[in-house]
Amino acid sequence: MGRGKIEIKKIENLNNRQVTFSKRRAGLLKKAKELSILCDAQVAVIVISTTGRLYEYSSSSMEHVLAKYKQTPHPSEIAPVDNESKAFKSDLQPEVSALRSELAKMHQLHRRMMGKDLAGLSFKELQHLEHQLAEGILSVKDMKEQVLFQQLENSRLQEEKIKLENQKLSEQIEELRRNSRHYQENHPSENTCWASVRAICDCRLKREGYINNCA
Repeated sequence: MGRGKIEIKKIENLNNRQVTFSKRRAGLLKKAKELSILCDAQVAVIVISTTGRLYEYSSSSMEHVLAKYKQTPHPSEIAPVDNESKAFKSDLQPEVSALRSELAKMHQLHRRMMGKDLAGLSFKELQHLEHQLAEGILSVKDMKEQVLFQQLENSRLQEEKIKLENQKLSEQIEELRRNSRHYQENHPSENTCWASVRAICDCRLKREGYINNCA
């Protein structure tokens, strides 16, 4: 037959109280030790009798366990932070829901712009979508024409630059030819005429930056 339920209240009989204290204290310290060993937990138990006698058990150093206890935030200190976090999340919930809804609409519009998920649209909605697509195509065509025009303009400017450079080079070459003819007329008896002319031309071209050196 099982033991009856013991009412938890102060034991009035002093002898019974001391016996119960001794047994319960020993059992408590034993359970604390078992908890420490089985679960690798840090356990500290302090019991002080009515006569002021101290009993204690610690899985390691009592000072070490008590120091860790003091460093650990009390639940009452953590609760306000949790409450503030919940309140902050609650305040943001409408905004988050609105953003999610807007994102879903954008995804749906993108798919419809690609010609998908058109089932269920009314004639008016299809007309509106067609108008949006037409405007998008016009914008793409305008941008393409602008890019093409800019490329043609860049090509034209580059071509004009090359023409100007060629013209300048032709004028310089013509000037060198005139100088060479003048030199031949003034020095008809020299056998090194053409070599001198070549040297003059090379040096002029060097000064203009068209050759690297003159000899």
